[in-house]
Amino acid sequence: MKHLYKLLFSVFVPVIFALQGCTDPNAIIDQNTEIGNHNWSYINRVKFDVNITDEKVPYNLYFNLRVGGGYRYSNIYVLLSQKHGSKTATTRYQFVLANPDGEWLGSGSGNLYSYQLPFRKGYKFPEKGTYHFEIEQNMRDNPLHEVSDIGLRVEKAQ
Repeated sequence: MKHLYKLLFSVFVPVIFALQGCTDPNAIIDQNTEIGNHNWSYINRVKFDVNITDEKVPYNLYFNLRVGGGYRYSNIYVLLSQKHGSKTATTRYQFVLANPDGEWLGSGSGNLYSYQLPFRKGYKFPEKGTYHFEIEQNMRDNPLHEVSDIGLRVEKAQ
């Protein structure tokens, strides 16, 4: 039994340290939420909380998206709301997902295409604190089919 513990310890501890070393030190958040049945409806708003500890540092913000090969459009419109305290700002964004010839611009894996789409570069948050982000699909289709995952990445700008 003692040998089993030594074996487990010698295998799993290096794996845990290796995985910790793979994290991006510039990322404040890089989180995705799976969309149930790959059908993103208007009422299914995806929410993220981001804790900003240094308002003097510029940040890059990205919209993460994963769609299936059967996604019908070459673009996507989303409403992105940012709330801090009593202030809320909502902006509509359009992201291009494919070339005019239909070729997907995202990185492919099987029948899924992943995107990390910038929507703010070098952005400085007005003050320290927790910011609440909410992403809502803003296409004509409700629900929007073939949307697998939605996410947000906030990183310190380099």
